Amino acid sequence: MIGNESQLFLYSAVIIAVVMLIWDTIEVGRNDAANIVNAVFGARVLKRRQAVYLAGFAVIVGAWASSPVMETARKEIFLPETLELHDALAIYLGVYITDTVLLYSFSAFGMPISTTAGLVFSLLGGGLALGGVDSVSWEKSGQVLLAIVCSILISGAMGFLVQRAFRGAIGKDCDDPRQVRLHGPWIAGALLTGLIYFMLIKGMKNVAFVKSFNAMTLDRLSDSWVIVVLIALWAIMSILAWGSLKLGGERLERKLFPGLAVVGMLAIAVAFGQNDLANCTSPGLASIMILRHGELAPQVDVPSWLLLICGLLLFVGMSTRNAQRVTRAQVNTGSQSDVVRLYAPRWCLWLASWITPKQHIDESGEVEEEVLAPEAQDPESKKLQHYDALRAAVITSVSASVIAFASGLGLPVSTTYVSFAAVVSTGWADRVFLRGDALIKLGRTIWVITCWFLSAFIAAIATGLSATLISVWGTLGIAIALAVNLIIRSIAKNRAEAQEERLRKEAAERKKIMFGDRHESMRLAADDDHHEM
Repeated sequence: MIGNESQLFLYSAVIIAVVMLIWDTIEVGRNDAANIVNAVFGARVLKRRQAVYLAGFAVIVGAWASSPVMETARKEIFLPETLELHDALAIYLGVYITDTVLLYSFSAFGMPISTTAGLVFSLLGGGLALGGVDSVSWEKSGQVLLAIVCSILISGAMGFLVQRAFRGAIGKDCDDPRQVRLHGPWIAGALLTGLIYFMLIKGMKNVAFVKSFNAMTLDRLSDSWVIVVLIALWAIMSILAWGSLKLGGERLERKLFPGLAVVGMLAIAVAFGQNDLANCTSPGLASIMILRHGELAPQVDVPSWLLLICGLLLFVGMSTRNAQRVTRAQVNTGSQSDVVRLYAPRWCLWLASWITPKQHIDESGEVEEEVLAPEAQDPESKKLQHYDALRAAVITSVSASVIAFASGLGLPVSTTYVSFAAVVSTGWADRVFLRGDALIKLGRTIWVITCWFLSAFIAAIATGLSATLISVWGTLGIAIALAVNLIIRSIAKNRAEAQEERLRKEAAERKKIMFGDRHESMRLAADDDHHEM
């Protein structure tokens, strides 16, 4: 119970926690927007604004089904019941103060980082700082971290294998009507079957009507029969896709893979809302429960209207300028274009030079290994693409399936890590690192992965310091921590703007060197990014 807790601190902390809940939800939408729309934007299937509006609706739907992940993130990473309520509130506020500035700063530099990992390590850092090793649920934390690592590996492996198989079948031009008629139906059937199984059957298994359906059907079958059902579903989806192509003719043939990419985007948006809402709302909800009940409630029944409001806040974050920067940087990292606008430290470029694939020339002077997906152009808008529509469909479908499956298990995995792994692995499958700015793309990949570990370390240390400051100094500690937050945000904004201008000039110089006198007349995918925002 609250007992002799300072009423001033208690009410101040909870009010600020609610404000920070809103702020952090917007920041999560700001950084993770790239994970939802990067593929369809990179393939010029939709303009970014159109993609954000469409994905925003799906995010709200996913937020409505986020409760199992909410409970894991709210009270199973560390054990707040081992602490005084004063210290538990200090940790929740420390999480918000750290995560808001961390997400803003990395977003300003176009760096996609994991809001999930940020939450987990913030809770760990705060719990260790104020409660010691006994306040941390090491078993559950280990499960979550293992799920994050496994999701990266699974997304990367599946992205590579699926893309290589589909590319091997359909070839370089996924707009060729003959190839679409021949291979489009079974590819569409495979992607749709994966989405139906992982998104609906597994990802939303805690939703009432899905739970009832599973109880009456798949839960009664053995694993071998489930495989038979999935193969039958694949056949049905393929036949439906074939029939649609027959009826729709050439126009539908051109829209098949772009349409699949949009379906995949909607699926990953639902999975994002379902999984990542916990990262920004669980500390605030726990703080509200402390005020209402005088203790951490054993179970939180989150009203639907609150989930919908949080989904709208995620959408607001997706629409911001920094979110556009994250989108542009991520599509450039896995781009099929020769020249990209990216930053990577020199040591990352040096390391990339050791692992960059080398082109092998045979005795006749021909390149033995060519890029499987050369720089493409949308046949209708004539905009140059970072990806073609086939690759966009694979990126979104694989990412959505992995995230939704983890959400069904109640594990908050990283949308950022999963989608970034899919972007890089599908690019590797298409051999996009064989030419042009390959060194910079790989260097950026190394830098992003490095920042994943760096951001986790910063989150743990900063939250521990913030929580300790708030615990010792109370309301004054909150004021000091917020002041530091705002100062760091201002510094990050100014430096990020300077870096953006520098990257634009450097890309223009590399383009001039690469294409010589033709550089002014050459259009590259990166040149169209700004106009598509």
